[in-house]
Amino acid sequence: MKKWVNIGDKALPLLAGGLLLLIWEAVGFFQWLPPYLLPPPSRVIQALGRDAGLLWQHARVTLTAASVGFGIAIVAGGSLALLLDYSPLIRRVLYPYLITSQTIPIVTLAPLFAMWFGFGLLPKILIVVLVCFFPVTVSLLDGLASVDQELIDLMRSMGATPWQRYRWVKLPAALPSFFAGLKISGTYSIMGAVIGEWIGGRMGLGVYMLRVRQSFATDRVFAVIVVIVVLSILVLKLIQWLERKAMPWMKTALPKEPLPEGEVEHS
Repeated sequence: MKKWVNIGDKALPLLAGGLLLLIWEAVGFFQWLPPYLLPPPSRVIQALGRDAGLLWQHARVTLTAASVGFGIAIVAGGSLALLLDYSPLIRRVLYPYLITSQTIPIVTLAPLFAMWFGFGLLPKILIVVLVCFFPVTVSLLDGLASVDQELIDLMRSMGATPWQRYRWVKLPAALPSFFAGLKISGTYSIMGAVIGEWIGGRMGLGVYMLRVRQSFATDRVFAVIVVIVVLSILVLKLIQWLERKAMPWMKTALPKEPLPEGEVEHS
């Protein structure tokens, strides 16, 4: 029975998505909306196949900016979180500025980066760093702060150095929060790179989107949106795979589901 329930849980989202696509296709087939406003999925798929090579060339540029910026954000955000957790004084000084930095819209900074650093890869990477930096820092900082203080006191009483306390207690306990922040930042990284390409550039999915939009090729606009969504999902799946590798104990730490009434567990 449990097996069929699990299959149903996975099939329901697919059925709902398929129904939505059928309705969308019917809107285009019966011309309830003109194709230049809402092209049917069949035309979007055709645009994907027709421009697959070109989309891949632009996607490689976007992935380069997103991956480099994401990597820098992980190193910088993780280092800052460790520093703020280690020094309460530095945390009191810098944490308000960290929060305030999120009130500045990234879209307003992108033109400044283009003016300062040109239209190459650097401003796109900086935008990705800014987009991904905050979730990584705050999630790891919260994870480090939530560690049981009794464990820290026990390690301190045993003569453990600060590095040993972080290595054996604080960092392993903070990993779930850290990966939660990585999942958010990872999906944002593609979006940040595309925003940077909107401001200026010669290649990238954002540049491609602007060009096809100016030619009113709505089916190609939807095609590049599909590519962006797929890339974001792939980044998320990669982070989830790394999470399982980094925390193998989480598989066994999950509580068992209660047995149905009347059933007895056999050893």
